Formats: sequence, structure tokens, C-alpha cells
Amino acid sequence: MKRKKGWRTFRAAYFILLAAFTAWIALDTFVIPHTYAAGVSGRNASSAASSAVSSSRTSAGTSSASSAASSSQASSGASSSASSSASSAVSTGTTYSGGGVTITVTTCRVDDTDVYVADVTLDSADLLATAFASDTYGRNIKAATSVIAEENDAILAINGDFYGSQTSGYVIRNGVLYRSKAYSADREDLVIYQDGSFGIIREGDVTAQELLDSGAEQVLSFGPALVENGAVAVDSGDEVAKAMTSNPRTAIGIVGDLHYVFVVADGRTSASAGLSLKELADFMCSELGCTTAYNLDGGGSSTMVFNGSVINNPTSGGSIKERSVSDIVYIRTA
Repeated sequence: MKRKKGWRTFRAAYFILLAAFTAWIALDTFVIPHTYAAGVSGRNASSAASSAVSSSRTSAGTSSASSAASSSQASSGASSSASSSASSAVSTGTTYSGGGVTITVTTCRVDDTDVYVADVTLDSADLLATAFASDTYGRNIKAATSVIAEENDAILAINGDFYGSQTSGYVIRNGVLYRSKAYSADREDLVIYQDGSFGIIREGDVTAQELLDSGAEQVLSFGPALVENGAVAVDSGDEVAKAMTSNPRTAIGIVGDLHYVFVVADGRTSASAGLSLKELADFMCSELGCTTAYNLDGGGSSTMVFNGSVINNPTSGGSIKERSVSDIVYIRTA
């Protein structure tokens, strides 16, 4: 009798410990923030692991946290010259002109869905940038797109690839290589080069370091490619694996030299059904004239911020509200 009671006590204790360990693993994976150092020294990398790195544009070999922070402020528009450019800009609820940036935002109705299109022309490729939540590369470090945009003085911003939800997939941001581990050989990444041009690569065909050496300024790993060489690059077969149903979507495309479109589609509401990947690709190609277009993180992450305001209707947990993300793609002033 005592032996049976002892066994029951042991078994109960075992399951309690197992449950606690499982809960800790879940928290560590999905909740507890972890700051990472850059995996590989990049062209513009700072070696200060916890420094503000999202917009660093220092020369290779810079190692002090103060240099990284200074560079981050310069890239995010925090300098006095950027403030001057912003103050002299002309903007309305749907347009912005100044500091080397021209943006026009329109709302289209596509397949029973509200789609927000920001048409962007720039004087310099440096005005297209990316930023991490809290200016920190890591896991479970997240903030709303609007918060990251405000921290970086972004004129226009969309959510990025949510790199922090994965432990693989190339990450190059603002000329710094943070993660060189491939997600898979056939993973399609968007490469934004120093001259502002776009390219689509497969991670099995090239290493992250080779991309950096070839002039990659940003590499976003989500996908798939929507438009390549002016033609739609997805079909119904692709959508089976990539989410064939209608959903909120975020995408970025290039129309010509330093001429881009940022696109966010609403979804999961009675007002907007959302788009399939094929529908989004057709719109980017046929209606917007993209030569290259790429699908970014969607669903509850899909958010567009313009002039400090969220202009679409992001959904999270069944409500109209922003979901916290790990990164953004944005436009800043010179």
C-alpha cells in the first residue's frame, strides 16, 4: 500500500515537473526576448551585440556601441538635417513630397478587398531602409509596426518578414549580415541592392555572405516571389503550400529605377475578404506594373503606416488592432 502511494506521489511530481518544463520551453520560444549578436560581420557591421543596429551605416570594422547608436540615429532620420527636410516637406493625408521622397497613397478595391497602395519615388536608394523592433536583433523582440515606424521617423512603413519567428532564413539589414543559416534550398528571398534595385534569389543557390559581398543592402526571407522579370511568378499550386486562402497580405515591388510600390491588403473582416497570393501577384503585375514583387509576412501582421497613422485595418485575434512584429521596411528622408 505504501509502495503504491509512493509511486502515485512520484508520478504526480513527474507530471508537474514535465508540465513546468514544457511551459518554460513555450515561454522561451514564443515570449521571452533574446538578443542576438550578428552571426557574420557585415560590410557595415558593428561588433557591439546589443547596440542599436537597425539602421547602422558605419564603415566595416566599427566596434563601439556609441558609433553604432550614432549611425542608427543618422540612418533613421534623427539628424538635424533630416528634421529640416521633414519640416519643409509638403504632406496631406494621402501624399508626401520633400527630402528626396515623393509618396502617393491610394485605396483600391480588388476581389472584395480594400488594398492600400503607396507609390514611392526616391532621389537616393539610401532612403529605403529597414529597422528592428527596439533597434535590436533577436527572438521575441517585437513592437507594433507603428511604434517601430515612430522610433525611426518613418514617413511610410510596412511590416517586414518577421524574421524573429524563425531560427533560419537569411537576414541582411542595412548592409549588416545577421543570419547566414538558410531556411531551405528553395526559399525565395528578396534582395535589395545598394543601388536600390531588386532581385530574387534561392537560398540554395547563393550564400548570405556572397550576397553581402555582391552589394546586398537588405535581404528579406519570407516569400514567395510574386513577380519576376515582369511576369507573375506564382500559380495555384504554389498557394497550397503558402496559404491558398484569402488573407491580409503585405508586399513590396519595384516599377522602375528608385520607383517602388508598398502594398497592404486588408482581410478577415466582413468588409474585406483578403487576397490569395495569385490575386496579389496579378494585381502587382498587371495593375501596378511591377517588374519584381515580393510577398512579406501577412495575416495579422499586415500593416501600413503613413505620416504617423495606421491607414489600413490590421486584424489580430479577431479584432481590428496591430500585431507586434520584429521588423519593418520603411521610407525616411535624406
